[in-house]
Amino acid sequence: MDIPLVAGMLMNMHVEQHYLAGLDLTGRRVVVVGGGTVAQRRLPRLVAAGAAVEVIAPDVTPAVEGMVDAGELVWHPRRYADGDLDAAWYVIACTPDAQVNAAVAAEAERRRVFCVRADVAEGGTAVTPATGEHEGLLVGVLAGGRPRRSAAVRDALLDALREGRVADHAEPGDGRLPGVALVGGGPGDPDLVTVRGRRLLARADVVVVDRLAPRELLDELPPHVQVVDATKIPYGRAASQDFINATLVEHALAGRFVVRLKGGDPYLFGRGFEELVACVEAGVPVTVVPGVTSAFAVPAVADVPVTHRGVAHEVVVVSGHVAPDDPRSLVDWPALARLRGTLVLLMAVERAGEFAEALVAHGRPGDTPVAVVQEGTTRNQRVVRTTLGELGKAVEAEGIRPPAIIVIGPVAGLAAELPGLPRP
Repeated sequence: MDIPLVAGMLMNMHVEQHYLAGLDLTGRRVVVVGGGTVAQRRLPRLVAAGAAVEVIAPDVTPAVEGMVDAGELVWHPRRYADGDLDAAWYVIACTPDAQVNAAVAAEAERRRVFCVRADVAEGGTAVTPATGEHEGLLVGVLAGGRPRRSAAVRDALLDALREGRVADHAEPGDGRLPGVALVGGGPGDPDLVTVRGRRLLARADVVVVDRLAPRELLDELPPHVQVVDATKIPYGRAASQDFINATLVEHALAGRFVVRLKGGDPYLFGRGFEELVACVEAGVPVTVVPGVTSAFAVPAVADVPVTHRGVAHEVVVVSGHVAPDDPRSLVDWPALARLRGTLVLLMAVERAGEFAEALVAHGRPGDTPVAVVQEGTTRNQRVVRTTLGELGKAVEAEGIRPPAIIVIGPVAGLAAELPGLPRP
């Protein structure tokens, strides 16, 4: 495994200095005590580093639960107990109970395991720097207990790297942007968020985030930023749309700049316009930042062009959140079956077989190529290639789970004609 370079800067010489180091946590046990929003921020980078992460907490946020369901980490649904740090290499204590955090830090001290205390930094033996990535470079900044300054310098360094210039900026002033920004986070890879989206995220006071938004971006937020989990787990725990709308309006009217960070594009089955309407009706100004939609980006990284000259002259993106025979469905499935181009199904894993049967019943050939891409653009990406007639069986046999994109049409079979293409 290539260990990324760590650039460190110590900004305050009036306090005890820290030693910055890059830890290789691949396959090593890391214990996170607490399952709230602080854990939600830290976990993605630990998982991305290959750590064997275990969370100990009576309850976790829906986003953390989603990581558990995806097999990215282990959750022990109980309170911390002495002995839980046995064989750990690194520990984060981030419960809302200072006594529990102190007990975790004390055990870590006895076991000579480095421990981060999220509530009282000086109570632990390690601190978490403000971090960010640029083309394989991991930048970490410590500011001697001044987290807003470390985040500001981190952002300046990353901007300088991305824009090809050398710059160092002082901590930004207290001026705030008004209202709400609906930011499309892209299909999953944090590098695919737009430059404008990242810049607005860096200025947020509150971030209301979806499960499918790039999780690593949360770790770049300064500690003062409030993160509100608006996760919608398919067929599981979910925040209601009314709650999300009310949260955006409430914080914006209180004078805070709110970023609504969504997966993909806000307006493609993301209910972004519903949130805009709620804000406008409440007199809250809204900025819309389009995102790279998973409907087109995910097939692309799986070698599936949704259009191709002489193969497909149309692309139809369809929501699969209700069955074809559901009275609530607004989709004309017979009409779709008559098309010869590309169908992209979102939120369709649970009913993939039903959609395939409806299309075949109305005339779409059963041997039509199909590509199913799970968790596209992320390190967990999987691609299953099959046919329309076998789609339901393939999804079940391969254990495909959301989020996944289903592409139906001749374009899904083009990669097979080019065996020299690199496979995802």
